Amino acid sequence: MSWWRRLRAAFSRRRPPLLHIAGDTGEGPVVVLIHGIASSAATFRRVIPDLERHYRCISLELLGFGDSPAPEGATYTIEEHVASIRATIASLKLGAPFILVGHSLGGLLSARYAAQNPAQVSRLILVSPPVYLSPSELADPAARAQVSLYLRVYEFLRTNKDFTMATASTISRMLKLGTALEVSERNWSAFILSLQNCIESQTTVADIAAVRVPIDVVYGALDQFLAPGTMRIIGQMRHVTMHRVEVNDHLVRPRLARELVKVIG
Repeated sequence: MSWWRRLRAAFSRRRPPLLHIAGDTGEGPVVVLIHGIASSAATFRRVIPDLERHYRCISLELLGFGDSPAPEGATYTIEEHVASIRATIASLKLGAPFILVGHSLGGLLSARYAAQNPAQVSRLILVSPPVYLSPSELADPAARAQVSLYLRVYEFLRTNKDFTMATASTISRMLKLGTALEVSERNWSAFILSLQNCIESQTTVADIAAVRVPIDVVYGALDQFLAPGTMRIIGQMRHVTMHRVEVNDHLVRPRLARELVKVIG
């Protein structure tokens, strides 16, 4: 291989891969939507039809999920995910700050993006964000025990591949979720590494505190992945407004979808 080819190959490895733009519909102010772990842009299928009447809705699919690339050697850290989000948004050449919406893992990544790119985001909306502090940072014994339990469950899912895939497939089939929930051979590496490097190990509370635009948090009262202790902490921040949706779990079901559209305005 010539020196020029080696240089090009090295540059290509350093350049963040562009994500798949699953949808770009409607006209008006821009809303960028980012789905969560083990999912795809199908997460927002109940949201976009109402939003696109007044907004340009751009839905991205995260690195390793949906139709986005899954680079060999990727470690799916928050930094890698956000670098690809940043490169993809830059490629769109948007002329004005946009509303950034992130569901679940997408919310954690969106918080980091907004904290690092304050001039680009006009509002940040976090949907069902699994925000956790380390158990050692929690004074409340009940909150500490709950987060410790979550971390043990996530470790179990990562280390029991067949069980995790079978369970995800059963849930997806029973609830007719399609690609809104997928854990398969195709995205297994992205799933377990994103879980470990972005959800189990995170600095989202600090990222939310660093954001300088209004933040809305939309979550279901029955969300099985939220930590009430941490939610209380972020709910006390002056720039954060909480929106609790009764009879809704972690997924973007009709009730939560309606509230999300209402919050975006």
